[in-house]
Amino acid sequence: MLQLLIPSTIKQLLAAMGFICLSVTLTTAAYAELPTPIQTTLIKAGLDSSNLSLVIVPVNDQTTSQHSQSGDSTKKALASQLPNSRLPAAITPSASPTTIMPDASTLSDPQLSRESIATAPSLSTVQPLNAASPLTTGIYHNANTLRTPASTMKLIPTFIALDMLGADFVWQTKVYYSGLRMGADLFGDLIIQGSGDPKLTEERLRQLLYQVKQTGIRHIHGNIIVDSSVFRGVSKDTAAFDNDPLRPYNASPDGLLVNFSSLEIRSFPTPDGRAQLLYFPKLADYKLPDSIAQRSASCGSADISLAPQWGPDSLSFGARLPSSCGEHTFYVSYPDAKDFAARAISSLWSQLGNTVSGSVLTQTVPLSASRLSRPISPLPIASYPSRSLADTIHDINHFSNNVMTEQLTLTLPLYAHVTQPSVQSANTSLYYQQGVSDYPLALTTLDHWWRTHLTTPPPYLTNGSGLCRDCTLSAANLAELLEFAYHHPDFETYVDSLGVAGISGTIKAHGSRLPTSRAIGRAWIKTGTLNNVISMAGYVKGLSGQDYVVVAIINTPTALNVQSARYLLDTTLDWTAQH
Repeated sequence: MLQLLIPSTIKQLLAAMGFICLSVTLTTAAYAELPTPIQTTLIKAGLDSSNLSLVIVPVNDQTTSQHSQSGDSTKKALASQLPNSRLPAAITPSASPTTIMPDASTLSDPQLSRESIATAPSLSTVQPLNAASPLTTGIYHNANTLRTPASTMKLIPTFIALDMLGADFVWQTKVYYSGLRMGADLFGDLIIQGSGDPKLTEERLRQLLYQVKQTGIRHIHGNIIVDSSVFRGVSKDTAAFDNDPLRPYNASPDGLLVNFSSLEIRSFPTPDGRAQLLYFPKLADYKLPDSIAQRSASCGSADISLAPQWGPDSLSFGARLPSSCGEHTFYVSYPDAKDFAARAISSLWSQLGNTVSGSVLTQTVPLSASRLSRPISPLPIASYPSRSLADTIHDINHFSNNVMTEQLTLTLPLYAHVTQPSVQSANTSLYYQQGVSDYPLALTTLDHWWRTHLTTPPPYLTNGSGLCRDCTLSAANLAELLEFAYHHPDFETYVDSLGVAGISGTIKAHGSRLPTSRAIGRAWIKTGTLNNVISMAGYVKGLSGQDYVVVAIINTPTALNVQSARYLLDTTLDWTAQH
């Protein structure tokens, strides 16, 4: 049967005139135009409507979450009520909080190499709406088309973690020992057990080792064992994604991830035409240049400005530092997360005035009692908590941190079930009670949660951060998740993790791109960017008081014009906020 897609007004006109169409099905659900400002901007950006997936749906706290494909009658009934907003009060730029400059944990999405993504175009289901009043129906344009989401995918593991673990959840990095303690001497090994803490910075690691010192241990007649076995088989080639291994956003996850496996380099110009260099953390038995010559050039990222080269036991630079950098901070990713952790721990232990006669060793599989000549202490002698999950997802979503997202995703299977691994001997040390996670388990946990709580088909994920070319989801996926989150008890924590349009996070530049936008201070958004992907998802508080879930994903077969595509998303936020 030939199916013609005919607007409702034409259908009514044909019916009134008595026309009967044989072998023709008339439908109003699949034909309509995008809102005029969005359609106009789409054309100006050189994009086809098939490149865009868009969902805008009204929500309020008087109802339970509805699937994005639910009947319009339900949505109209909801919107006819006086909206009760769950979103925070609108923020004005003059009242915005101080924005902290990004550090190694606050890295935005990268620009990547060209890729081709096949998308199946579908027609919009939008009806023209009156911009002077709240939207009473949802807008679903290519809502079920599978797209590459880029970093908007971070919204999935961060919310699922919030639901499963709670806002106050913390990771605990623990320290045990084996052997015999006599005064300040330990005749055995010190064991540092990683838990997958996403933000074990140099300073936090220093505090942990200081706790060990405070217990009385100063001299280790044995080894320091760095146990990262909580995550299994998660190390990756940091050059594999975009051949740019020095970028911290490419850092590999690890069971005991120190400082994002990234070296902070601070440069200070000196009168002799050179620049002094300081490093955080320092790395034991690894030579780091004290200074570098300067040249006349514009300051850029570390891989361009400094051309760092990691050798077996020393760091060298392939370029002189541009003099325009002045006092500047660079971040460079170290190629091996486990070696980085071992060198940093060795250096910090020494800086605290302590000694170790052996080496700092990395342990990639759980230690078993049968493999140890001495029993492990029954309780940890020191334990350092991470920042709370609420703080962690704020860093992840506000600043689009990839490796923190992977750490969080890999954590989920460890707490999805109550069962514990069996103790391997009569030794009753709590050290043996930690489970092991890997990507198959983590992704299965995400999939299981989705199938249990939501109705759209689960997205296809190969990691948690969105730094992937083969990950796919639909705008309907993200919209349903965001609707579900809107009614969750921890919604305030979740929405607080998002950047505020024109104010903070990766959506801060919205205000400079569109200074008159009504969405400034009224939209809480996660963004995503690859070379052929621009996306956003989050919430908008309309001028009417109505809250909206907004998801927009643009995929193109070749590299797109990032500036034009972002302006299209800016226009979408502005148009939504006006309602």
